[in-house]
Amino acid sequence: MHTQDEPYDRHMTDPIASRTEQLHRRGLRLEYGTIAWNVGEAFLTIALGVTAMSLALIGFGSVSIIEVFASGVVVWHMLPGHEHNNPARTRRALQLTSGAFGALGIALIMFAARDLITGREASASIWGIVYLLITAIVMFGLAAAKRATAQELNSAPLRSEANMTFLDGILSTATLIGLALNAFAGLWWADPLAAFLVGLAAANEARETWQESTEYEPHNL
Repeated sequence: MHTQDEPYDRHMTDPIASRTEQLHRRGLRLEYGTIAWNVGEAFLTIALGVTAMSLALIGFGSVSIIEVFASGVVVWHMLPGHEHNNPARTRRALQLTSGAFGALGIALIMFAARDLITGREASASIWGIVYLLITAIVMFGLAAAKRATAQELNSAPLRSEANMTFLDGILSTATLIGLALNAFAGLWWADPLAAFLVGLAAANEARETWQESTEYEPHNL
């Protein structure tokens, strides 16, 4: 007979273990949702960018591929049947996520610098602006859910990838603002400048994530 303090499911004899498994399942669902969205995002924004001849949208879609990789790393770290608290596994996941941040930062900085130097303008795309607005809302929501789950689960890789999802929301907003300013105010440099700043933030996140991975080195355990 179970008391009010015991979990409802009588097969779950350890409430802490039960909660941990629930959090792992939630984290995996969030990552699967992120992967599905970013795969669709890559195809759609690149298609919109080609149609409108907008390098801003094409670059944004290309960045989504990097984010799919980062989410895949977290899924690998959280898959059932693995020791999630294994220091070596956590270190490798953080290093891979750091690499994804670094690739994202380099890509954004290169694209932005090229456009700023050449004066290339992003073409107006109303559908692109609408989609970016929806994407920003979705990414900020996913980032908040991931951070809450990572905090309770104490998962460094999930917490780090949540930061990338948050950056995706910022990038969506920055690209949206850049396209809008270019379309309605003729400020062509707004989009590449915003992308450049987001690229710097991603590069800094890569550095901090790599430093965090060193805390899981064998001699520090």
